[in-house]
Amino acid sequence: MAEPEAGSGAESSFISHLIELRNRLLYALASVGLVFLALVPFSAEVYTLLAKPLMDVLPAGASMIATDVASPFLTPIRLTLGLAVVIAVPFILYQVWAFVAPGLYKHEKRLALPLLFSSIALFYAGMAFAYFVVFPVAFGFFAKAAPQGVAMMTDIRSYLDFVLSMFFAFGIAFEVPVAVVILVRMGVVRAESLAAKRSYVVLWAFIVAAVLTPPDVFSQVLLAVPMILLFELGLFVARRITPRERAGEAQTPTEEQMDAELDRHERELAAVEKRSKE
Repeated sequence: MAEPEAGSGAESSFISHLIELRNRLLYALASVGLVFLALVPFSAEVYTLLAKPLMDVLPAGASMIATDVASPFLTPIRLTLGLAVVIAVPFILYQVWAFVAPGLYKHEKRLALPLLFSSIALFYAGMAFAYFVVFPVAFGFFAKAAPQGVAMMTDIRSYLDFVLSMFFAFGIAFEVPVAVVILVRMGVVRAESLAAKRSYVVLWAFIVAAVLTPPDVFSQVLLAVPMILLFELGLFVARRITPRERAGEAQTPTEEQMDAELDRHERELAAVEKRSKE
């Protein structure tokens, strides 16, 4: 009689986790939808703001063009949807955190929360750096490099694809400190080894910058240099976190601590099942 009850409990627990996951996904999609609906009436103004770095460097009388009939309508809507996702990222990541946090230990939560907040802030910082620093320099270079007699008229859809790829590239590149801390914390590599291979990191930073940025030296340097500085920041943080975390891990938990942790998981599981039934 005990086996069916155990199997039924495991099945109900699995179903409750699926329900919880579904609810978290619905909350995340709803947040994107609400932000999108709030921004749709201002989609044209949003695209104008995005196009400002290019429009500021174009010659007098020059403008952007639309080669497709529906582009003047669809391109701003597409940008607005992407902006809604970016704005809703903190809430989306909160839903992810709320789903996985009950299964984490306290020391894992202490490490995960700062990394979560810092990754969001660094991604936004990378996008802001691209918009305010890189775009004016890169577009100014392109405008001046145009041969005489050639009018620079950029298609609005091509421009959107370009800037979105640049936003993504700089946002990901600014996650270097988080990646360094995670790799060191997981034991994949030691901070001392990374410091010893600093020259290779600098080389790879310029290689990545050359691949991700336009073919001009200014944009490449503007991406490579922040990546190198952020690598040093991640190395600095990793060196100070790892000894304390390892010292905490070296202590073998007592039976009382293990029992208390098991009781905590059982209470959290019961709470999840209760919420799903409600």
